[in-house]
Amino acid sequence: MPINRNALIRYRTIDNCLKNRFRKWTLEDLIDACSDTLYEYEGIDKGVSVRTVQMDIQMMRSDKLGYNAPIIVVDKKYYTYEDPKYSITNIPLTEKDMGTLSEVIDILKQFKGFGHFQEMTEMVSKLEDRVYAQKHKQSTVIDFEKNEYLAGLEFLDVLYQAIIKKQVLGIDYQSFRSRHPVWHYFNPWLLKEYRNRWFLVGSKGENSPILTLALDRMKGINILEEEVYYQDADFDPQKYYRDIVGVTVNQGERLEDVIILANHLSAPYILTKPLHHSQTLVKKDKDGFHISVKVKVNYEFERDILGFGETIKILSPKFLAERIQKKLKKAVALYEN
Repeated sequence: MPINRNALIRYRTIDNCLKNRFRKWTLEDLIDACSDTLYEYEGIDKGVSVRTVQMDIQMMRSDKLGYNAPIIVVDKKYYTYEDPKYSITNIPLTEKDMGTLSEVIDILKQFKGFGHFQEMTEMVSKLEDRVYAQKHKQSTVIDFEKNEYLAGLEFLDVLYQAIIKKQVLGIDYQSFRSRHPVWHYFNPWLLKEYRNRWFLVGSKGENSPILTLALDRMKGINILEEEVYYQDADFDPQKYYRDIVGVTVNQGERLEDVIILANHLSAPYILTKPLHHSQTLVKKDKDGFHISVKVKVNYEFERDILGFGETIKILSPKFLAERIQKKLKKAVALYEN
């Protein structure tokens, strides 16, 4: 592995440590943190020397990489940033950086029309907007949905690495219905995002059901090095989520042909932003637009239906129409009382 990659990992580790103002960091602490991170990401177990971390700190303080990090020593022992808001990830791009990124954007844009690269469209737009804003010293002109304060995002990289490396996890998890966290033995298979929330999909083991855990309900994660990893060879994410909206898959739920009557207010929205990929327009008459979706009814689908309020009506199946009607009556009762 090239030494420059390892150095970048150490710089990022030191930066993460010094940003944490709730702890005092000695040189030995920084050495331990860098050693642990290199072992986790690169499998390097020989540790990091004192001289290496001292040179890293000097490099971060200098302008060779454009960091100019305000690293100071407090009480002749503890390392920290003089500016509590500083981070090497916040430094502005240089002209050379922006030139390189512009070239990368031009290359990526050539692939945006190909089917295999459809998922790159948003990423390229984000990158292009950021570079443009930096170059012209103005605010961005595209505002993507984000929730930087969502709990659990700090676990994303650990979970990603666990999936890649096929590692079993011990997860302290507290559902919305639990008063205290519960320890879960878990084999991670997939990270899934839905409406800016992240979920981990996997199983406790062979012959166990597939579970979906929200990252924002996780309280702690441990990697169980000695445990044997299990993954269902038949698990196919595309097939698993094909018939649902969102992330909640209710095992044994049958596929329903849901017929929705949408009035002139909600129909244009639903037609331009389908509720599900199976959506079709059945007919249009004086009552409105009759729309069909073939889905397994779950919490997320019902929530989407309820979000349209009085502008749509479930025509079938009967059980779903009655369930939505009951929930709407309860909602009305909240205001009447």
